[in-house]
Amino acid sequence: MTKQQARFEPYDFNGGTCVAIAGADYCVVAADTRMSTGYNILTRDYSKIGKLADKCLMASSGFQADVKALQKVLGAKHLIYQHQHNKQMSCPAMARLLSNTLYYKRFFPYYTFNVLVGFDEEGKGCVYTYDAVGSYEKVGYSAQGSGAKLIMPVLDNQLKSPSPLLLPAQDAVTPLTEAEAIDVVKDVFASATERDIYTGDKLEIVIVNAEGIRREYAELRKD
Repeated sequence: MTKQQARFEPYDFNGGTCVAIAGADYCVVAADTRMSTGYNILTRDYSKIGKLADKCLMASSGFQADVKALQKVLGAKHLIYQHQHNKQMSCPAMARLLSNTLYYKRFFPYYTFNVLVGFDEEGKGCVYTYDAVGSYEKVGYSAQGSGAKLIMPVLDNQLKSPSPLLLPAQDAVTPLTEAEAIDVVKDVFASATERDIYTGDKLEIVIVNAEGIRREYAELRKD
């Protein structure tokens, strides 16, 4: 008989889905509020969207303890930046900081899958999408998490982002209005909730525009 012993497992997967869409003068980022482990729902009211700067937000799925640790590190580094430069970090600078922070931990990574939203140097909406070890790309829209494989084909079909190989380079922002982007987000989450057991309960939508940040909520399936 083989000897059984407990093995330390440093990671968990808490599920959840995040979606972000950038427009000419706005960004929309959304995530469901369900947090699970295995077949158990831990809570139905957990926000996966964190504020990093006045107009820079990060939505994260994966292992939520690592998400909290990552947000804490980014918050501390941003505070040091503010003391040194007497201003807040821009979204492109925060995107690079997040990439460096994830890459620094590449041998024992933060098990997080992030999308960062805000405004670029020209004042246009931007979305940065990441893997767990800091590789990132500026895109017009993105999805991360357990429902991303269900949502991305729909976004590709509806929004048709220009290829990054085209020359001259084309703008990544989507042609949708803010209201249309919110409707698309609600539709893709309603669809993903039907097929993904880790996505559901409630949808939190955060809109960033010239007026500031506002939140909206929509109900999703609870089973």
